[in-house]
Amino acid sequence: MSNSSENLISSAIVRKFCGKLLDGLKLDVAIVGGGPSALVAARDLASRGLKVAIFERKLAPGGGTWGGGMLFNEVVVQDEALPVLDDFKIRHEALDAPGYHTLDSVEMASGLIFGALQAGAKIFNSVSVEDIVFKEGKVNGLVINWTPVERLGMHVDPLTVISECVLDGTGHPSEIIRLATEKAKIKLDTPTGGILGEKPMWVDNGEASTVENTREYFPGLFACGMSANNVMGGYRMGPVFGGMLLSGRKVAGLIAERLAK
Repeated sequence: MSNSSENLISSAIVRKFCGKLLDGLKLDVAIVGGGPSALVAARDLASRGLKVAIFERKLAPGGGTWGGGMLFNEVVVQDEALPVLDDFKIRHEALDAPGYHTLDSVEMASGLIFGALQAGAKIFNSVSVEDIVFKEGKVNGLVINWTPVERLGMHVDPLTVISECVLDGTGHPSEIIRLATEKAKIKLDTPTGGILGEKPMWVDNGEASTVENTREYFPGLFACGMSANNVMGGYRMGPVFGGMLLSGRKVAGLIAERLAK
């Protein structure tokens, strides 16, 4: 009996996804969270020829970009971040206030996702990271499961992803670094050795500290975006995204430099 169209379609989806997943089980860089800083980092790292994958808990990557400010789907970036937008071919418009541009948040989110994929990064959506792989004093990868499995509390064993470097792009909670401190008992490169916690909103300070706090906090374990700010105790900044974009670019350079050693 010949295959029906339905079976051809189903088998093609299963075959292609399983190949993609198999290829994603051993990486140069595993990124957790698909927000703007993580997407920039993924694109830049993949453009350097590194094997990169993003694991995003939600169905749609993009983090907090989609909703703009209070569901007004516009966001603001500073002039310093315009080269990143231009690399992704995302349009922007100058404001009357010097030094700032505005852009459509939906175009930004979709453009960042498309750019990362086109550069060669893989994105696994609806996948949650429930633990880290920690061997011989080093973070070696991630423990993953389907988000519906996590949310339904189903007793289903996970799979593992092995990676040379892990990037925490989970935003305000800093979920991966928190796992590392609580379960592996590691000491972070912070004043206390732990997570300092995010401060209230202060836009200018928060934008600067997002980039400043983007770095390696434990051998092979990096943080970017609001995750980095939470780890180092920076201020939050609202619907201004220049710092997030520059954070992604900075951490890609730091990771590439570490892997080259």
